[in-house]
This record gives sequence, C-alpha cells and structure tokens, in this order.
Amino acid sequence: MSEEPARPAFAGENRTRSAKESAIKWFLFVCAALSVFVTLAIVATLLFDAIEFFTRVSPLAFFTGTNWSPKIGEAFGVLPLVTNTLAVTALSALVAIPVGTASAAYLSEYASDQVRSVLKPALEVLAGIPTVVYGLFALVYVTPALQAVGIPVGTFNLLSASIMVGVMIIPMVSSLSEDAMSAVPDSLRQGAYGLGATKFEVTTTVVVPAAVSGIFSSFILALSRAIGETMIVVVAAGMSPQLVPSPFGSIQPMTSAMVQLATSDLAGGTAAYYALFAIGLTLFVITFSMNVASNWVASRYREEYE
Repeated sequence: MSEEPARPAFAGENRTRSAKESAIKWFLFVCAALSVFVTLAIVATLLFDAIEFFTRVSPLAFFTGTNWSPKIGEAFGVLPLVTNTLAVTALSALVAIPVGTASAAYLSEYASDQVRSVLKPALEVLAGIPTVVYGLFALVYVTPALQAVGIPVGTFNLLSASIMVGVMIIPMVSSLSEDAMSAVPDSLRQGAYGLGATKFEVTTTVVVPAAVSGIFSSFILALSRAIGETMIVVVAAGMSPQLVPSPFGSIQPMTSAMVQLATSDLAGGTAAYYALFAIGLTLFVITFSMNVASNWVASRYREEYE
C-alpha cells in the first residue's frame, strides 16, 4: 500500500504565518503599552498640578492642617479628609471582611456544585450595581432603619454610608477569597479528614491558612476600592469634614471633597482649583501603597504545591 506523500512546506505560507504572529504580538504590546501610558499620564497630570498647589500652600500645612475650608478662609488642611476616608474604610471592612470571607468559605467548602453555580453569580451581581444606587439606598432605607432601631444618626452620616460601601465590596472579598481557597489542593483536605478532622476544622485550620496570601490580598484590594469610592459617600455621608469623625454624624472623605470642589463655581488657576489635584495625588499614593502591600503579602506568603 502506497503511503501518501508528505505535504511540502511552502516558504510563502511560513512568511504569512510569521507576519500574522508578529502583527498579533505588536498589537498586544501596543495595548499593554497604552494602558501603562494612560496611567503614567494621569500620574504626571496629578503631580504637575499638585506641585503648582504646593508652591502656594505649604505641604506641612496641607498634610498636618486640621481645618478644611478651601473657599471660606482658604484653609487647606487635608487631615480631616484623610481621617474621614479611613473611618469609612475601617467601618466598611467590619462589614465586608467577615461576610465576604464566610461566603467564600461556604462556596469553597460547603456548597454543592449546583448551589455554587447559582450563589456565586448572584453574589457577584452586587459588583454590577451602580454606586449611586447604593448611595440612594443608604440615604432612603438604611438611615431610616438605623433611626427606627434607636441609633441616633443624622440624615447624612458615616455609619449608613460605610455599611453600603461594605456591601459594595463584599463580592470582591468573597470572589477572590473563594478562588484562593479553591486553589488549595484536595490532598491537604483528605489528609486532614484522614486524621479525624471535621469539615469546620479542615476549613479553619487547613484551607484558610493555606490560602491566607490570596485572602489577605483580597482584603487589601477591596479596601483600596473602598478608599476610592465616591458616589456612596457623596450621597449618604454628607459634606462636613471632621478631624475626629462620629459614626452618627456627617463627614466628608477625600473623594467627596473633590466632587464638591469640582462641581462648585470654582475659578481655574486658584489655590482651591489646584487643591483638587493635591487631594487626588494623596489618594493615589494611599491606594498605590495598599496595592504594593497586597502584592508583597501575596508573594511573601504564597504557598506553592506540586
């Protein structure tokens, strides 16, 4: 029986294939370079205008000042805005971290495949809700509910805004933590079961410690998202910067202060105008530092399995 002759290789086909691969490579490179360029352009814009601000206002007065009143009295102390932002982040963490981690543990260790296929997409729908809707929900429903149970909150307050920010970032905590827990090898679970451990003991003493780097990274990334949240705090938190914020009173985080300045009758070229960029740069440095910390924790405590 005669064998089918081998198909000859044509130089033209090889050149065409090589050209296509090269075009795809350069297209992907341009996409990656474009994203980096946009990020650097944003940072450069913030830095350039922030430097202009610091030629008019002392950096020491900006970072250590305790009074923020850019249009009345021209007081540019950003410290109350920073403390208000951190207060929102801390209270939202009290909501998102326990609920998100518990949800991830259930989806990873307890839920059946059928239940997981329904619950996980349903939970992640929260991430697709516009944040202004969260803000309206906090103002119209959460604040009256808190007042109904006897908590003395005002119309605009830190507590209801933080609760909704926490609800907003639950999907980020739960989804990333669940992925980290699911990546733990089953051999570790089976070994613990073989020693007589219960499912709860396996979850808390084997799975969670093995996935701690991914879980902790999800915390930091979610809190970075909470720090930069704008519409919820604009709608529900108020416009009153407080150096020592009360959970029951009005506050003003950095993002809310930027919105207030940007939407007011602000003249370009003034110190208040350039204060927008100084706040933005401060916010960028905080979130960038948290992302760097997240990457360090993930690399430092990552477990590698063969």
